[in-house]
Amino acid sequence: MSAVAVVAALGSAAAFAVGAALEQSEAKKEERAPPLDPRLLLRLVQRPRWLLAWVPEGVGTALQAVALTFGPLILVEPLLITGLFLAIPLSAALNRRPVHTRDYAVVALGGASLAAFLIAADPRPGITEPSVKDWLGVALWAGPMLGVCLAGTLFAHNGLRAVLLGVASGLLYGIAASLLKALTEQLSVEPIAVLTRGQTYALIVVGLAAVILNQNAFQSSRIAVPLMAITIVDPAVGVAIGVTAFHEQIATDGPRLAIQVVAGLAMIGGIWLASTTRSDIHQQQMANGHAGPAPRRGPETS
Repeated sequence: MSAVAVVAALGSAAAFAVGAALEQSEAKKEERAPPLDPRLLLRLVQRPRWLLAWVPEGVGTALQAVALTFGPLILVEPLLITGLFLAIPLSAALNRRPVHTRDYAVVALGGASLAAFLIAADPRPGITEPSVKDWLGVALWAGPMLGVCLAGTLFAHNGLRAVLLGVASGLLYGIAASLLKALTEQLSVEPIAVLTRGQTYALIVVGLAAVILNQNAFQSSRIAVPLMAITIVDPAVGVAIGVTAFHEQIATDGPRLAIQVVAGLAMIGGIWLASTTRSDIHQQQMANGHAGPAPRRGPETS
């Protein structure tokens, strides 16, 4: 395990945490928007602090690329979730809200479960260029999953809404990363030729949708809820696409498969627990008990 990968991954986690906290503090100031409403993004780009957040986001992306160059996925991805330990108090300070101490335990559970899942899966490389048929296979399971999450937001409030939007964001981020992976080899050889590839334009659409859903999620609850869902779902989707489209192999022998199942259930449980603090439950009950828009928008937890 490379020390460079560890340092870069931790630096990436910290940078992403700062960027996410700044984004969330600005997104919560805007009127809550429907999922995938581009007008939310148009309003946010007029906020200097939200634009400033993309500086640490860019640094985090660059450091993540360095970490993945020098270290394996099973090392880098669990380390990225450590950024939540910084994002939680930073977001609370920016939003002038108390910290939910249980979030730290839930984040630790999520990080440990993700690490166990990736170690047990032990993904191994496959092909570098999926076929159109392979991408259609991804669409067959990713499309319904996205649709269920978005449909669920029509009936969910606060914590549960943030979970659904966080899962949807993580799903799209995972797809975007996979599309970028498919273009990487050609980018290094014929960068201009990528403009003729359908994956390039799919990457732009998917990436933009992921950013909008991310901001929608930030509006719904305190930062730990959507950010934990995104941080866990993103690499999990990457593994799923690796198996289904890139024909990568994962370990499926008895003990390893059992660990993957238990770790997967623990990750789902961790995301659920993050969304069910007393304040979120109380707000959801209030929203369900009133027809007017005020309780739905009311002061959410940070």
